[in-house]
Amino acid sequence: MERDGDTHRLTLALAITAIYFFAEVLGGILTNSLALLSDAGHMFSDIAALALSIFAFQMARRPATIKKSYGYHRLEILAALINGLALWLIVGVIFNEAYRRFLDPPEVQSLGMLVVATLGLGVNVVAGFILYGSDHASLNMRGAFLHVLGDALGSVGAVAAGLVMLATGWYLADPLVSVLIGLLILYTSWGLVKESVDILMQSVPEGIDVAEVQSAMERVSGVVKIHDLHVWSVTSGVFTLSAHAVIRPDGDPHGILDRIEEELKRRFRIEHTTIQLEFEDREQKEFRDF
Repeated sequence: MERDGDTHRLTLALAITAIYFFAEVLGGILTNSLALLSDAGHMFSDIAALALSIFAFQMARRPATIKKSYGYHRLEILAALINGLALWLIVGVIFNEAYRRFLDPPEVQSLGMLVVATLGLGVNVVAGFILYGSDHASLNMRGAFLHVLGDALGSVGAVAAGLVMLATGWYLADPLVSVLIGLLILYTSWGLVKESVDILMQSVPEGIDVAEVQSAMERVSGVVKIHDLHVWSVTSGVFTLSAHAVIRPDGDPHGILDRIEEELKRRFRIEHTTIQLEFEDREQKEFRDF
């Protein structure tokens, strides 16, 4: 049900963004504003990002198969990574055009640009409110939200540039604001790309300390030692653990395993576990007692 709500939010944000995209492209061409065209280019990436996020959510619902035993959950992470990298590509295009305009700043129809940018800001604010709140639970939703947030920052910059040019006629404000927009996009998207790569590399999830997990498992009654411990994410918020647990020869394997799993769920929200139990041999026990 939660994913149904996320899909509905994404679809609504996609519809609003797509409708305004064409108006902003036309406005950017008519006013000769790089800030507006940059914002329109970013808005086009929003459309692609939102559509990709919807597709990823739909695919993630498909059941696991023999060949894809974890199902299609990783598609959400791939979508988030693609969204982040697409933002970087757009920034490169913005920087290239801004450099050209710094050398020869063209005249911009400031009033028209200001009107279009203000309308664009309103559209981004509405889309942002639609997606806000659901961006914390899913990396895919966070990627979509960051696209909309970056677009809103672009609209704010375009409004500021329009006001400056309207008041002073200083047309360098247009490419200057475009560069600032690009830097803000890079800043907001860095965490998204980094976390996506971490999940795909099966790194330890943020907020989980492996040493703390091992210590908690070893404090469970009947456990002697934990080794070969690995913790990773299948997708956002879905943590998986595998480990070998050395237990006392007189311990109850089923009871110990239940206590370990309960501790992992309670303290670390780790619900998917594969734990191999090993009985402590006599030499190990004698060495430990010594």
